[in-house]
Amino acid sequence: MSDARDPQPAQPRDLAEVRRQASPKMTKVMIGVALGAFAFTFALVPLYRIACEKVFGIRLERGVAEADRGGHAVSDRIVTVQFDGSVNSKLPWEFRPHAVSMKVRPGEQYETTYYARNTSDRPIVGSASPSVAPARASGYFNKTECFCFTAQTLQAGESREMPVRFIVDPNLPAGVETVTLSYTFFKNDVLTARLQQGAVSKTPSSPLAAP
Repeated sequence: MSDARDPQPAQPRDLAEVRRQASPKMTKVMIGVALGAFAFTFALVPLYRIACEKVFGIRLERGVAEADRGGHAVSDRIVTVQFDGSVNSKLPWEFRPHAVSMKVRPGEQYETTYYARNTSDRPIVGSASPSVAPARASGYFNKTECFCFTAQTLQAGESREMPVRFIVDPNLPAGVETVTLSYTFFKNDVLTARLQQGAVSKTPSSPLAAP
């Protein structure tokens, strides 16, 4: 009968050889994992945009540079932008656009101005509320500068030219040929009260009548 012998443990040289053979395989696996993680991270932005726009109905804003790049594909398209302005009955101002309409190319930046005048005998603060029609075009009309971003203060009788810079997104639906930008100015009661109180406190006291 032959003697049963226990398997001999691997010699150090054998272990080193195994490590050398496994090293290239592990390197390839690690590189593959790294590339996969990079590709997944890179895909998160478009996936997030698609999820917001298609699933939740939220349209993300596009930057000016992005809009300019997209504008080259539809550079021959012309869209009419109409301008409108009104004031709330509590606000004693004149307010109107200088231009009734403008022909624009989607993807390019344009500027127009509105005129406002305080017809009262006291300083008033007003706030403008913008709207875009039709409703499906509102997400494609980007204002880069607008007087509606901050409250406007006009002294008694003061008038002002107020600019609006805007870009129509090149992805504006093909069926939309006319976009209307409207503003309604409201009296900002809180800021107007503070302004008028400050003006009264700075007014010198009237001299007392002689006895």
